[in-house]
Amino acid sequence: MTIEEALSKPTISVPDAGALFFGLARNAAYEAAKRGDIETIRVGGRIVVPVAPLAARLGLTTKFGAGATA
Repeated sequence: MTIEEALSKPTISVPDAGALFFGLARNAAYEAAKRGDIETIRVGGRIVVPVAPLAARLGLTTKFGAGATA
């Protein structure tokens, strides 16, 4: 997945968010999420990262949701 693809989705996995936006390996991404450094949402048994708040925090613009631009 590329950053452009991630910015076009409402949520992405914790490992993808960690790798794409912070250069973290899988375990480090989950540890960052556990600490609250990466915002997450629990959907059933799955943990996902909402892209719009993460992108806004990093000064990026999403193609989906509240931060989207045409």
